[in-house]
Amino acid sequence: MSDGSHLLIPFAASVDEGCAQALKALELPSLDKLLARLQPKGADEGNEHSLSMPHERALASLLGLNAPDGCLPWAAWQASQSGRDTQGAAWARITPCHWQVGQDHIAMGHPQQLGLSAEQSQALLAAMKPWFEEDGIALEYEAPTQWLARGEVFRGFASASLDRVIGRVIDSWLPRGHEARTIRRLQQEMQMLLYTNDVNEERALAGQKPVNSFWVSDAGALPDSHAERLPDELVVTNGLRDTALMADWNAWASAWTRIDETDCAALLKALARGEHVSLTLCGDRNARTFAGTGGGLFGKLASALRGSRRAAVLESL
Repeated sequence: MSDGSHLLIPFAASVDEGCAQALKALELPSLDKLLARLQPKGADEGNEHSLSMPHERALASLLGLNAPDGCLPWAAWQASQSGRDTQGAAWARITPCHWQVGQDHIAMGHPQQLGLSAEQSQALLAAMKPWFEEDGIALEYEAPTQWLARGEVFRGFASASLDRVIGRVIDSWLPRGHEARTIRRLQQEMQMLLYTNDVNEERALAGQKPVNSFWVSDAGALPDSHAERLPDELVVTNGLRDTALMADWNAWASAWTRIDETDCAALLKALARGEHVSLTLCGDRNARTFAGTGGGLFGKLASALRGSRRAAVLESL
């Protein structure tokens, strides 16, 4: 028996002033109708300084991957999903990236903008691998801008989500404390190693930015009890992610309009058929879930209340 439909939307809003301006002119009729007819069913309260993003916390809760801030073991879960035997080991995601070093800060661009090929990524991994192995870290290729790493250094290792640092000054997000000393040292060593790497020399000739560092995220070991997969009724739409990370709020608004016309409209139709539906909206700080069953007098009366509620909800994220 179906448990209904659940739509989760990451980056539905942001604390960025540009987002606030974009929201003022944004028309989202399907979302308005959903919020008018659904009731609040829970909230994940946080702030814009948390290491883990609200959408990551919401998804982890559905899987039983509950852990302290910055310690959600998404890499271990990904390794398990790909058929690897995680054996209770601690894993992390390693993202090869470009750090723009200024006089008083370091900024990180979007890894996808590097245009890193699989061949280049694998060559970089091969060059860096021996250095990681000296610290008991095994590296495995997963995608051009994502490697998986396994090692005890990642057990209980708190790190900022990649979605927290893309396009931002990263100084305050760098891992700190005694447990982070190995990673910080490796980052410094890799900056020196990569400076003269053949891949970066080829990229320089092609006018491309060098890969000069890496980011660690999603570290930890899987808990003894967790779900193997997300609920079948869940739909996660990531159409707002890249535009939000790049602070391109005009493109973000256009992407929101498409989501409203497709995913939100589909959820609204399910509600109209009398099905149980849930909607989770996630921003920089908080995640809020709304749920309800279509039909009935209340749903028809509530439709008249739509409009102002959406603005309040999105601003609260």
